[in-house]
Amino acid sequence: MRGRLMAAAALVALTAGGSAQADTLREALVQTYRSNPTLTGQRAQVRVADEGVAIARAGGRPQISGTAGVNQDLTRTGGGNGRNLSAGIDLSLPIFQGGRVRNGIRAADARVDASRADLRATEGDVFTEAVAAYMDVIRDRSIVTLNSNQVRVLETNLRATQDRFEVGDVTRTDVAQSEARLSLARSTLATAEGQLTASEENYQRVIGAPPGELAPPPPLPPLPGTPEQAVETALANNADLVSIAAQIRAAGLDVSVARADRLPTVSAIGNGRYTNYLGSADEQFGSPTGTIANTQTSTGIGVQASIPLYQGGIVGARVRQTQARQSALLEQGVAVERLVIANARAAFASYTASLDAIKSNEVAVAANTLALEGTRAEQGVGTRNVLDVLNAEQELLNSQVLLVTARRDAYVAGFNLLNATGQAEMDDLNLDGGYIYDPVANYDRVSRRAGDWSDDPAPEAVATRTVVGPPAPATDPAQTPVTPPQQ
Repeated sequence: MRGRLMAAAALVALTAGGSAQADTLREALVQTYRSNPTLTGQRAQVRVADEGVAIARAGGRPQISGTAGVNQDLTRTGGGNGRNLSAGIDLSLPIFQGGRVRNGIRAADARVDASRADLRATEGDVFTEAVAAYMDVIRDRSIVTLNSNQVRVLETNLRATQDRFEVGDVTRTDVAQSEARLSLARSTLATAEGQLTASEENYQRVIGAPPGELAPPPPLPPLPGTPEQAVETALANNADLVSIAAQIRAAGLDVSVARADRLPTVSAIGNGRYTNYLGSADEQFGSPTGTIANTQTSTGIGVQASIPLYQGGIVGARVRQTQARQSALLEQGVAVERLVIANARAAFASYTASLDAIKSNEVAVAANTLALEGTRAEQGVGTRNVLDVLNAEQELLNSQVLLVTARRDAYVAGFNLLNATGQAEMDDLNLDGGYIYDPVANYDRVSRRAGDWSDDPAPEAVATRTVVGPPAPATDPAQTPVTPPQQ
């Protein structure tokens, strides 16, 4: 309940954040949800698991097959060459299969649960990546702006120093120091611009559209106050734990499916045959009186049991194999639990460290601002030189860049903490952008289908491409009941 309240607060903040003209973080996350290929691909994987249920159910349904043929004898039979047209139909209805079908369906359903949990985990990871990409662009644009301002200030300083050199107020060394510092600032600006380009390209890769003017991010929802609270929330909500638990449950049912091969199977069978001798019955069977019918039909029903007595040890090997898979998943479950706990504690530590860094850098910026003002004033009365002013300007710039970076790091770390505690998924953020993917809709559509010819249309990509600008967001056809899901 506390997590849902926190998520509701996040929605209010996301809706309120930013200006009307700028792209907001909420809009970026909605775009990511609609068109990110990692997400759309994971949705297809959920649909793969859905079909596993239909496949498992097919094992308990009747099997019907037909035969047809035309035959011409090449040797004489009786009084002449025989020929016939025949057709037949065979029906087999499973009655008892040792629990193989029942447990297979339950295992397939468990794998559907695991795939849905994997989709939730993927949503959280992709949203975290999108938040980082959004904040990277804001950070790098701010750093470019700071460095651009620094270049302009140093250009002004260089002109002033050159003017003072002309009147003999400073030395050639002072001019050289100003020139060197300006060149370094231009180099730093070029590097910052390159980093900004890389961040903007990464933004487009993750979110699917180039960044416009980005609004400042909204406040994060309330986060756990202690590492223990973070771990408790993570153990209750993390989708990776849900996924591995469902996989372990499916593996246990696979063992029961393998053991069913030791038990008898019982089936009801039926068949029908029709033969037409095409007017050759008397000649074929040598009847001089013409009393043999040219068409014959036959039907039959029965019950057939198959009792395995010895299968060369293959059943025991399969049972042991599935038990080993279950054992591996049990160990993997412990590893996932350890990872979830470690990630929750690490995310909490990273977030609190980033908050401390913000406070320290805010103090540093204020102190360096005051120090620069004092150094310039002291230069005016001759107690400081040009190099002192240049150093003070550089220290202020460094602290400003560190502050911008710390604010980015704190926001990303906070969202990563949400993800580690299982609260950065679509249901938590409630990003109602007009499109919500419902994995249950496709499950209900396909899990009980019994037709052999019920294909879906040829798949097409849902994720938007970025080759020549992003196309309009595609609507995933899995959300339209009358249209089969495509990817």
